[in-house]
Amino acid sequence: MSTAGKVIKCKAAVLWEANKPFSIEDVEVAPPKAHEVRIKILATGICRSDDHVVTGSLVMPFPIILGHEAAGVVESVGEGVTSLKPGDKVIPLFVPQCGECSTCLNSKGNMCIKNDIGAAAGLMADGTTRFTCKGKPIHHFIGTSTFTEYTVVHETAAVKIDSAAPPEKICLIGCGFSTGYGAALQTAKVEAGSTCAVFGLGGVGLSVIMGCKAAGASRIIAVDINSDKFAKAKELGATDCINPKDHKEPIHKVLIGMTGYGVDYSFEVIGRIETMVAALASCHYNYGVSVIVGVPPAAQNITFDPMLLFSGRTWKGSVFGGWKSKDSVPKLVADYMKKKFVLDPLITHTLPFSKINEGFDLLRAGKSIRSVLTF
Repeated sequence: MSTAGKVIKCKAAVLWEANKPFSIEDVEVAPPKAHEVRIKILATGICRSDDHVVTGSLVMPFPIILGHEAAGVVESVGEGVTSLKPGDKVIPLFVPQCGECSTCLNSKGNMCIKNDIGAAAGLMADGTTRFTCKGKPIHHFIGTSTFTEYTVVHETAAVKIDSAAPPEKICLIGCGFSTGYGAALQTAKVEAGSTCAVFGLGGVGLSVIMGCKAAGASRIIAVDINSDKFAKAKELGATDCINPKDHKEPIHKVLIGMTGYGVDYSFEVIGRIETMVAALASCHYNYGVSVIVGVPPAAQNITFDPMLLFSGRTWKGSVFGGWKSKDSVPKLVADYMKKKFVLDPLITHTLPFSKINEGFDLLRAGKSIRSVLTF
């Protein structure tokens, strides 16, 4: 029996307000409108950016269905959709690619104007939502909303991938892996023989290490206040591991002491202003490049000595690893299928969707890298 054109009733994890657990609810998912697709989610990862919404560090409208790192199958398409059809295996894209805006048309850009990340409305392009629960409209999250059995996204915010790819692995290509790997390869453009420092060893930070290694970096220094993360960092390519708690000196001085004048490339993969400045100060005073990968906290500003930049350093940001999403995600999935990189070491837990709150508890306790929820 076809569900196309009909409202689908299914389970979703609704966040009714900040600092509360997710509530598994029965929701109604409306059919896709013009240029939209409805997707059955097969697997979705738990990312720290989802938790940032729970804690209020990333401001979004409530109630909301979070989740943005996933893989699924197209259930139905709205009118005018040409790039996808029912049955296609897809990855939703929290950074869309419309192909028409100034960013999409520029070879150096990837953060399409159609994104809903900054001043987030939490709605589809027409200003409405496709989710209803208990008679109330529920907001979308960065154009994806994957903590649900079915979601609706714009055609520009999903891409077809190899139908043989395992959803419970390649869902990480929808955010965590690609974000870190690309920060090293695309944004920083790490060169062979260079030295790198990576602050924060979660799923994204470990993916930065994998990118630095793939680029041929000779030294990769991993920095985290949780020493339990060091074994996995070394397994994936870190040459040194440093816990700032073990040192009296500020961490940037420790790194300068280890490298002479600082690293060639540093990456902040946490989302704290103190570590953003520390990462900047850790890179070479003249030709060092520091990349902000962690989502900055709401309503906090950075104060720093401008001499850090005047001397020649470069400070950059990176969203989704600098990849143009529709162009790159299918290629990254193909590379995974060709065993050009691994994802298994990043996935520490696989849980049924009903255990979403346990998955977030593992993240907050520092006991997981990536937990993947399966449906």
